[in-house]
Amino acid sequence: MIPAELLRQSRVETVAQSLREDIGDGDITAQLIAADTQGSGRVITREHATVAGKDWVDEVFRQVDPSVVLEWQAHDGDKVVPDQVLFQMRGPARSLLTAERAALNWLQTLSGVATVCASYADKVAHTSVRLLDTRKTLPGLRLALKYAVTCGGCFNHRIGLWDAFLIKENHISACGSIAKAVAEARRIAPGRLVEVETENMDELNQALAAGADVIMLDEFSLADMRAAVALTAGRARLEASGGINEQTLVPVAETGVDYISIGALTKDIKATDLSMRLD
Repeated sequence: MIPAELLRQSRVETVAQSLREDIGDGDITAQLIAADTQGSGRVITREHATVAGKDWVDEVFRQVDPSVVLEWQAHDGDKVVPDQVLFQMRGPARSLLTAERAALNWLQTLSGVATVCASYADKVAHTSVRLLDTRKTLPGLRLALKYAVTCGGCFNHRIGLWDAFLIKENHISACGSIAKAVAEARRIAPGRLVEVETENMDELNQALAAGADVIMLDEFSLADMRAAVALTAGRARLEASGGINEQTLVPVAETGVDYISIGALTKDIKATDLSMRLD
């Protein structure tokens, strides 16, 4: 779970950056319109989607012109259909046009993530598995993308390198063993979640003996995943990882693992097709 204040600060900062790169020292095209001209309009989706990004759109318009009024007909997590109105707007025409692209960029990107996540989550709804994102995110957009993941019914892995341990092959090699790495993690930050990546059943047993909270099964076969679930029997949570896609997702979920982590949720983004129409 992303702390609310951390998410808010990130939203304000990243929206400001998106406006700086788009507006620069002024929107010269908007100046073609008389300053006192008022306008109204709406944003629609051209395809089926799951919505995410309402607060980012609100922040764009707030930073451009607080006098603009938005009225939302769809909210984060809602599933929408082609030609459905997401929100209506009214205010100075210049402001509506200046904010248009930045607002749509945020909404189409985050809705794209939420839509993919919803599709994946629906496929495994008959199991108890939780689908997790990863740190494979667009630079500077991690918190926004991870928020969008939750709008689509999936869950967040660790936010970054600071909030949980994920001990991988190179960490184990540098520390000398799984046991030493886990012991050092407990010493450095007692109470923080400790996860260990394993590549075979021997390493799984070592991670269990060391007392890892979560054990990642990296590219295990389905048979080995099922064996790991039986062996672990509640002594640690298990996370399947490694190139899992829409074709392999369901069989992996049905092995009984607790989590499946999928980098594609945030790194292979296809923006939702949206359109803004002025009246």
